[in-house]
Amino acid sequence: MEQETKGVLHKSKGFIGEFKEFITRGNVMDMAVGIIIGGAFTAIVTSLVNDVIMPLIGWIFGGIDFTQLKYVITPAAGDVPEAALYYGNFIQNVVNFLLIALVIFCLVKSINKFRQKQEEAPAEDPKPSEEAALLMEIRDLLKKAE
Repeated sequence: MEQETKGVLHKSKGFIGEFKEFITRGNVMDMAVGIIIGGAFTAIVTSLVNDVIMPLIGWIFGGIDFTQLKYVITPAAGDVPEAALYYGNFIQNVVNFLLIALVIFCLVKSINKFRQKQEEAPAEDPKPSEEAALLMEIRDLLKKAE
């Protein structure tokens, strides 16, 4: 199937061809790898927060388990469960977010510092052009002639 666009004939790739082209682009593959690694990284940080940091913070504050902190709006009555605001989970998620943000900040900062060092690496002095070399040679000869 051919389509005419402004007087030029183009072959249509079709839906599957366009999808294949989209999926095989480098940016999409990089993004996919980043998302997968980000998910794994989030699991690691979540475990760090839940299993290491929050128990330490709870111990410091007298053995408090933050996940159990809640404000009961209406207590349970018979078959009706209680209605409560679980602010402890919110505190834990805020700590989780702050740790992820801190680690990402440190990574970006170190990458930027590495790039800056590469940019600041001294470049070799450029060799003068042939014309400049000839002019310098003439200048040196004139100085010797004086």
